[in-house]
Amino acid sequence: MSNGNSITLVGNITRDPELRFTPSGQATATFGLAVNRRWQNRQTQEWEEATSFFDVVCWREMAENASESLARGSRVIVTGRLEQRSWETQEGEKRSKIEVVADEIGPSLRWATAQVTKNERRGPGDSAPVRQPAAAGRNPGSSGGGDGGYGFDEEPF
Repeated sequence: MSNGNSITLVGNITRDPELRFTPSGQATATFGLAVNRRWQNRQTQEWEEATSFFDVVCWREMAENASESLARGSRVIVTGRLEQRSWETQEGEKRSKIEVVADEIGPSLRWATAQVTKNERRGPGDSAPVRQPAAAGRNPGSSGGGDGGYGFDEEPF
């Protein structure tokens, strides 16, 4: 992201991801993230600690994967952007909050191990894996679609 609004957080999940669906059927999941910061007080030489709490929002496949994979207490790395959301309460009071909209979420392997299981690639509203025929003159795994230039059965790494 080059818009100057990117953030990376490492912390512990404070509540299990809550999976919901928008009226149009888009999956969204939210969870809390506690990020601890430790430093040494130069005057007292004592270690001090502060915790910041963030609400994380993820969409589509990532939302479904997060709700299946993550639980309260899991240590994760989240990259994304900060976004302010505003609404009005039933009493007519204006409210707003800043959330982290996740681009990527991964387990922290600093003090834990993880097993990653790759999902089948799916199309919008499709429950079966998407299989596209290879176009003439192209490699069978390549795609010209909106998948970042990667084929449906290969990862960008």
